Amino acid sequence: MKSFLNIFKSPTFKNVAFRILKRTIILIIALVVVTFITVIIANYGGYIDEIIKSELKAAISQSLARNPDFVKLPPEEQERIINERLQVALHARGLDQPFWIRVFRYTWEALTFQLAKAYFLRSASGSSNVLDIISERLPWTVLLFVTGTIFAAIIGIPIGLYMARKILSGFDKVMVVISVLTYCIPAWFFGILFIYLFSCQFKIFPPGGVPPFREPIWLYICDVLYYLALPLITWIVAFFGYWAYLTRSLVVNILEEDFVIAAKARGLPSNLITTRYILKPISPALIATTALNIVFAIQGAIVTETVFNWPGLGRLYFEAIMMADAPVIIQLTVFYAYLLVITVLILDIVYAIIDPRIRTGIEV
Repeated sequence: MKSFLNIFKSPTFKNVAFRILKRTIILIIALVVVTFITVIIANYGGYIDEIIKSELKAAISQSLARNPDFVKLPPEEQERIINERLQVALHARGLDQPFWIRVFRYTWEALTFQLAKAYFLRSASGSSNVLDIISERLPWTVLLFVTGTIFAAIIGIPIGLYMARKILSGFDKVMVVISVLTYCIPAWFFGILFIYLFSCQFKIFPPGGVPPFREPIWLYICDVLYYLALPLITWIVAFFGYWAYLTRSLVVNILEEDFVIAAKARGLPSNLITTRYILKPISPALIATTALNIVFAIQGAIVTETVFNWPGLGRLYFEAIMMADAPVIIQLTVFYAYLLVITVLILDIVYAIIDPRIRTGIEV
């Protein structure tokens, strides 16, 4: 117990804790600043103000429409009552306050996902709450792009290791060309091509969408995997070459280091050299790249999800843009900011665990 407590008193732990605390504060400030700037841009000319006014007026009108006495009134009297109640509601929301006070309040509401309700989009349960809509779509995006990124890395990294071992061989040259081509061609292009081949021509996979729910649950899981197969294959094909070329480049650089040359001179087994002297030094870069690729895949999956009609966040973004559903667009932007900040913070903690240079405070 005493030795365990001594860990918290050690200079290394204090150094790591201070570094993580400092980075956390910086990232939180960055998140708030980005959200603040987003709100200012979105509210330039009072756009968010108009969103909230429209939402309040619609809610008041719907509430009064259920009153039989109100329905019997002349249209002019109805409009007057609606406007009176609207002015009271606007005052309660502080819309009669100065611009900068409203911007600070909108920033807080955006950060807490309470800025406004969706105009047109709804969750499966019929909720117009933006957080409910995002929460419903998020698992589908995670299922496709997290799985696809992990599989692309699992396939690409061993290929990259073999390319580095056989540098400038025929296999290496062919794989370099394939890696560059697959990475340069956008994933949605592969998606359209694969839909034509495997869905329209050979009829192996469905062209997109997700299956309806059915009992028992294991049959529904099989259906989801069947519908997932084609977009998942597309994502893997589009990005495995990136992982192969990245790994090849990292390993080639490491092979020139003195400690690798010394390990070879000592006659150590090639497997030991690969795991201890090559993979270990490049693991922080691979972990960081994997995490950031997942984040950027989730952010940049609009076209791919639209091609496959996959009901994730990318498709939600597309639908919100097409319907001009501003609350959903703004809150999705804030959500992506949260996602990136949390990912960077987790990477800092992982780096502190796996990289001794960071634990001891040595600059890389």
